[in-house]
Amino acid sequence: MSPSERNKTGATFTLLGFSDFPELEIPLFLIFLTIYIVAVVGNIGMIVVIKINPKLHIPMYFFLSHLSCVDFCYSSSITPKTLVNLVVEDRTISFIGCAVQFFFFCTFAVTESFLLAVMAYDRFVAICNPLLYTVAMSQKLCAMLAFGSYAWGVVCSLILTCSAIKLSFQGFNTINHFFCEFSSLLSVSCSDTYVNQLLLFIFSTFNGISTLLIILMSYVFIIVTIFKMRSASGRRKAFSTCASHLTTITIFHGTILFLYCVPNSKNSRHTVKVASVFYTVVIPMLNPLIYSLRNKDVKDTVREIMKTNFHIERMHW
Repeated sequence: MSPSERNKTGATFTLLGFSDFPELEIPLFLIFLTIYIVAVVGNIGMIVVIKINPKLHIPMYFFLSHLSCVDFCYSSSITPKTLVNLVVEDRTISFIGCAVQFFFFCTFAVTESFLLAVMAYDRFVAICNPLLYTVAMSQKLCAMLAFGSYAWGVVCSLILTCSAIKLSFQGFNTINHFFCEFSSLLSVSCSDTYVNQLLLFIFSTFNGISTLLIILMSYVFIIVTIFKMRSASGRRKAFSTCASHLTTITIFHGTILFLYCVPNSKNSRHTVKVASVFYTVVIPMLNPLIYSLRNKDVKDTVREIMKTNFHIERMHW
């Protein structure tokens, strides 16, 4: 029998989650449920707002709508299972279920990091070459950049997931995490995981360095261009268009760097779980809030929708 067949028949997995603190499970369930509802409503709402307002049919909002879509899928691949595990005693998950959860999580995590890099490039073109913006950021190029982000996310995820499927697992396996995180999955395998760890290191390093390099180079040119502007109002407007994106980048990459670039000996399992909660559950909720609260066009569209709904309700009454 092959390792993959043994995985399907003989091995079982249990996600420990937050079982170390049983008194916190109900409060955590309520907090996570609230965050997830806000994330779902916020991200779907952002997509709808961008869709119905013709003023928002420009490259910046095109990428933002895809970021919202990714955040919704990203959160939905982790949070529902976490919520269930907080209120039930049986936290088991099949090997196939674990592999599927990791596949979608990895796909959307990688896609988000590259979408943030693409959005940095978009801001670079808009501020440094405003006269050529509509030509340089054509619909075809925007579609290719978005598709490329998704495609690379799928490729990375598929390779890592296939490498994990080939591993052997025996009997009862306890994963000290609240989702099927790759390193946690490797730690319970009875196979040699050197190749898997090497693949994880190569993809993590390449994705992290390449996206951060694009973002840093884009913002170096943006900052230089802004400081060359003679108009104070022009500088304020340029900084304003970048503020939301910079906030999102700082939170997302800051958490990832803290989690994966600090030696394991310095990070307790509890610290890793808390940091993981932040980038898997909290960040998908924060992104639509950051962009909606700091963006006049988005806020105006939301007000118009609310006014329209209010008038419709009054007519019914």
